[in-house]
Amino acid sequence: MEQRGMPIPDGLVGDRADAAVARLLGFSRTFAQEVLEAGGVTLDGVVLGKSDRVRPGWLEVEWAPKLEPTVVAQVVPGFHIVHDDDDIVVIDKPVGVAAHPASGWDGPTVLGALSGAGYQIATSGSAERQGIVHRLDVGTSGLMVVAKSEHAYSELKRAFHDREVDKIYHAVVQGHPDPFSGTIDAPVGRHPGSSWKFAVTAEGKHAVTHYDTLEAMRAATLLEIHLETGRTHQIRVHMAAQRHPCVGDLLYGADPTLGARLGLTRQWLHAVKLGFRHPATGEYVQFETRYPDDLQLALDVLRAD
Repeated sequence: MEQRGMPIPDGLVGDRADAAVARLLGFSRTFAQEVLEAGGVTLDGVVLGKSDRVRPGWLEVEWAPKLEPTVVAQVVPGFHIVHDDDDIVVIDKPVGVAAHPASGWDGPTVLGALSGAGYQIATSGSAERQGIVHRLDVGTSGLMVVAKSEHAYSELKRAFHDREVDKIYHAVVQGHPDPFSGTIDAPVGRHPGSSWKFAVTAEGKHAVTHYDTLEAMRAATLLEIHLETGRTHQIRVHMAAQRHPCVGDLLYGADPTLGARLGLTRQWLHAVKLGFRHPATGEYVQFETRYPDDLQLALDVLRAD
């Protein structure tokens, strides 16, 4: 059995238990319901049902990991191929899609979507992670590159490890960072009070985030962010540590009222550009994507304020 414990964020108070558990732990809604129906979720010691409303308190979740995850071919709405050749495929990942299958996630995956579109990924490693050289959070949209050949897999893994890949994100954060442009150099590790969150901690791994202001609005700021390192939740943790969390990011302290007004059900964070040397030719290539509809709508509302 696996267990997680955490306080209920203010922004989830009043939500259905299945929706809250899914959002907090990155589960699919279906799997969250299965865990709740099995009596695996308690709030301050009281067992919750899937339709119960959560209130402030300490949430405990216990579940049995699913069998070895496998890639399931599927058609994923909003899944776009940006570039395709013999060695790589670059995709524009929609929100709500995991990079690869994992225990506790039975929703759509990048590899499942590629398989459903007829792509063959043949690289070393476990079958459910073939070709994956980097990841985006389920709640983060944008560009990912997947290796199709063994040579591309090796070269891209090395390039990401050696920090030779340009990873550029756009984020809308609450308030106005001071200074408008800067570098956050702070280690990121497991949150001392939660096994599911991350935080700036002395024991964490080296993490560096560079940011520049693109547009300042009344309640928020649009930033361009260059990742020097690639720690889990790095941008979300670093901006929250500066008291400027990504708009809509309830897990890291964003204002739930603002997120609701903008119609956001996830953090405003998008991997907008990805650049690297092509593993076959050695030539530098860069790919770009536009904002998805939910993020564009939220930005339009903020601009109109």
